[in-house]
Amino acid sequence: MSSKRIGKYSLIGLACALFFAFVAVSCTSTQEENDDQAKVQEIVSNMTLDQKAKLVIGTWRLGGGFGFGPAQEEQPVEDSDPAYTEMATRVRSYLPGAAGFTAEFLETGITTQVLSDGPAGLRITPIREGDDENTYYCTAFPIATVLASTWDTDLVYSVGQAMGEEVLEYGSDILLAPALNIQRNPLCGRNFEYYSEDPLVAGKMAAAMVNGIQSNGVGTSIKHFAANNSETNRMSVNEIISERALREIYLKGFEIAVKEAQPWTVMSSYNKVNDVYTSESHDLLTKILREDWGFEGYVMTDWGGGSDVIAQMEAGNDLIEPGQKSQYEEILAAVQDGSLEESVLDRNISRMLKIMLKSPRYNGYEFTSKPNLDANAQVTRQAATDGMVLLENKENTLPMPTADNNIAAFGITSYDFISGGTGSGDVNEAYTISLTQGIANAGFETNTELTKVYEDYKTEQEAIRDAEQEGQGGFFWGREPLPEMKVTKSLASEMASKTDVALITIGRNSGEGGDREPIEGDFYLSSTEKDMIKNVTDAFHAQGKKVIVVLNVGGVVETASWKNIPDAVLLAWQPGQEGGNSVMDVLTGKVNPSGRLAVTFPVSYDDVPSSDQFPGYEVGGETDDAEDLSGFSFMRRVPFETVYNDDIYVGYRYYNTFDVPVSYEFGYGLSYTNFEISNLELSSSEFDGSITATAEVTNTGSVAGREVVQIYVSAPDVKLEKPEEELTAFDKTKMLQPGETETLSFTISAEDITSFNEANSSWIIEPGAYTVKAGASSIDIQSESSFNVASEILVETVNKAMTPPREIEKLSKN
Repeated sequence: MSSKRIGKYSLIGLACALFFAFVAVSCTSTQEENDDQAKVQEIVSNMTLDQKAKLVIGTWRLGGGFGFGPAQEEQPVEDSDPAYTEMATRVRSYLPGAAGFTAEFLETGITTQVLSDGPAGLRITPIREGDDENTYYCTAFPIATVLASTWDTDLVYSVGQAMGEEVLEYGSDILLAPALNIQRNPLCGRNFEYYSEDPLVAGKMAAAMVNGIQSNGVGTSIKHFAANNSETNRMSVNEIISERALREIYLKGFEIAVKEAQPWTVMSSYNKVNDVYTSESHDLLTKILREDWGFEGYVMTDWGGGSDVIAQMEAGNDLIEPGQKSQYEEILAAVQDGSLEESVLDRNISRMLKIMLKSPRYNGYEFTSKPNLDANAQVTRQAATDGMVLLENKENTLPMPTADNNIAAFGITSYDFISGGTGSGDVNEAYTISLTQGIANAGFETNTELTKVYEDYKTEQEAIRDAEQEGQGGFFWGREPLPEMKVTKSLASEMASKTDVALITIGRNSGEGGDREPIEGDFYLSSTEKDMIKNVTDAFHAQGKKVIVVLNVGGVVETASWKNIPDAVLLAWQPGQEGGNSVMDVLTGKVNPSGRLAVTFPVSYDDVPSSDQFPGYEVGGETDDAEDLSGFSFMRRVPFETVYNDDIYVGYRYYNTFDVPVSYEFGYGLSYTNFEISNLELSSSEFDGSITATAEVTNTGSVAGREVVQIYVSAPDVKLEKPEEELTAFDKTKMLQPGETETLSFTISAEDITSFNEANSSWIIEPGAYTVKAGASSIDIQSESSFNVASEILVETVNKAMTPPREIEKLSKN
């Protein structure tokens, strides 16, 4: 009796202790916020109007450069104000190669914020003039499509931790990453920076990345807000999108990232949405981002984005990057003549200063310029292997038998491996492990004769490429893959008689400033590549030997026409600097592939629902400043428009709803073992705010491995039509031994099954029967259950915002 009483009161005491601890932490946090707010107010009150106007404009350079490329620190600062010139020159010396800097006024307590690219790792200058003893390389981590394919937010968090450590130790304050726009169309040049066609995957991955990076005490800038889903005429393209598609597809990932991770900053995109530049949209930056979602940081432009600096200030775009003197002068004049309230500047500056107070530079962190690159290389190697997707594996071709130790490596990309895309998503890494280097590191041999043929060809083609690109600069165009070498039947037969197995690597690269094309050699394999696959496969099969294709690509390519020819196909994506090692980890079975597609591979480009609208079309003559490279425009601006008539039917939402066959569906991926997903059970048959789903996963094969369980929900059409199903939750098992079972639990909240009702700007759950599906892909559904919603549920009412300027002829299943 007494022992029970003691236990009871012990629990009460523990509860009280936890309560008071929570109150203490809450009070401390509130006090710190109050102290920070007081500091910010004091700084703002001591600033002159001139300083305010300069702080919201990046440290401009009058030489015309925008800070792109490794030589940006050499671009001179020219200004009639010697004090400003000295300051701007000084802050740019803090981290050579950083993308941008805010102004610094030490006399008022304002330190600069160093802003650095990018999504696959810190992008800075690795070799510095006058410093011959040190190098400043960074880790090239796997691209976003790799990380999304892991379906593992814990792993992505660890990648963010490693990435953030380099940001901190090299002396940056904010990393301009992650990018999480939706992969609406497979031809977008920056899809390699983006996670998925699905907003839940994109949002969860971005939130994990932000939390990982910011665990180091540095900030992030999630981008490009919003709907930056193409690169063609990106400075002026006007995207006409319904409110529902915006809320459910193109903004949802950002909403998840903001609510679950509170990034320090958000970067507005270049494009217009519904006739308004995003950086000038009060609806987007204030009504939605701040009022609806509760964002607490500040917003910066993409470099050179927008057209009206006053509109940007008023909309809530707090910082203009990289900044031009004319913009500072315009703001100064607008305040002086009363057309811009000084209180708007004070508001924007306060947001910037609130973040500054958290920054490493303001807090005097003594960075080392010596991050743990060796440890981070191991992180990138693991992340890459976990994100590779095994697409084909006939007759258990993989893992490769150890007896097959002499390999014929075909494809120029085997020797010129691509770690990542171009533009701001590129990284200046110390090395990239090619596939042939990975083969050697794994203890295998490559045929020396074939290697010599390819190395000679590679040298010849590199000279041609370098001559063609001379003087073009490398930021946007980067390092294009070399043209594929023709593989004759005789060469293939010769190699088949001398080696044990053939590896063929197909490479693609793309990046900022341009989109891909639905042509041979880009989305479609070239005739040279297809001939290589067929000739090599025929020759090796004639000798009873296997052929493996490795796709070293940043985005989707056509596979349906050739995928059944070789014995195995591994989608390696662009796996970062340890790429060759990561590929061999999977091919040899050191790692059992557990990557699953976060984007659909269509049969044909014509099957893509946005194919007839991508990337858009010209709507008139060039604007007056189309050739003006000195102001906001560093790229030509052409009146351009695209209508999102695919509406909410993006990716698998379209293919599954309209029964369009695909080559590989969303969520697909093979393993070296087999799994069974079963016994999906729901906590209730009636929905009352949330519901819990559990499912069992059993490894029914003979090799240890991990499986991704995907939870989809099919909702009834009442007032609003719905896709056939939508991803609602996902999780990845632990490493399951053969015969082992794990039970995974998923909470389905009201927010997870809502639809956006444009009529009254609300998120609603419509009444009727809802089917919950547990599967290994959007098609491979293995267990189902259902629940009922008795009557319509109003989940949330939000601001009316982003209304399209005209009616859209939207895709509909009715």
